[in-house]
Amino acid sequence: MQNVTVALAALGGVSGTSSLLRAGVSRRNLEAGVLSGSVLRLARGVYALPHADPVLIHAARHHAVPGCVTAALAAGLWVVKTPHLPHLAAPHGRPVPGCVVHRSSLPLTHLDVACQALRCLPPLEGLTIAESAVKKGFIQLAVLREQFPAAREKSIRGLVARIRPQSGSIIETMARYLLEEAGLTVELQVKVPGMGHLDLLVDGIVGIETDGYAHHSSREAYREDRRRWNITVIRGVPTLRVTFEMLLGEPREFVLMVQQALATYRRA
Repeated sequence: MQNVTVALAALGGVSGTSSLLRAGVSRRNLEAGVLSGSVLRLARGVYALPHADPVLIHAARHHAVPGCVTAALAAGLWVVKTPHLPHLAAPHGRPVPGCVVHRSSLPLTHLDVACQALRCLPPLEGLTIAESAVKKGFIQLAVLREQFPAAREKSIRGLVARIRPQSGSIIETMARYLLEEAGLTVELQVKVPGMGHLDLLVDGIVGIETDGYAHHSSREAYREDRRRWNITVIRGVPTLRVTFEMLLGEPREFVLMVQQALATYRRA
């Protein structure tokens, strides 16, 4: 017989009766856990560990689960901004205090999460989540394209058409989106002899390399970074370095910087 607290922990700290029974927990064991205080009864047929994620507990009290950007964060997808309010999904679609609720059937799939993000969030934020879901193999791009048949969702279909599974990081996706919105042509993962692949190439002239949080995690990585930089100079590909913070906090300045670089090297 499975211990109820062990089973709940394995199920993420919050679960329904049916899942607990399938995990080998008896109804007697479940009731004993509630009486002892080691298990909380949140609502009819819904239980949790006292130290479970507060968002999961709040959602479960209202027969909901994390959805949209909140679910994307939990799944390790590329999220530009952590939402001010948790996003939930529930079949009933009723308001939940302090949350944004998406009406959806359960259990929620990665495809559901991507569709919710594309419909709910600003275009760039929806794109990064959907693109990362495709890149990680959670959903198929062809299937995602079929989810927006309505004429009123033409703009979302256009956004889905911009998904590039070869994108290497959220920084690449953000930079590409901002530059394309400015009317520039952006190529991804362009091969530069002796260097490897350049993250982005703008209008066939200026390169973009993205710096992540752990970009120089070792001395070897630092040396390789400098080698790649030197090769771009030798090959005549002027290259700019950009960070997540720059793209998030100074998007206009980033685009202006690239435009200025293009103007300089076109004249040259």
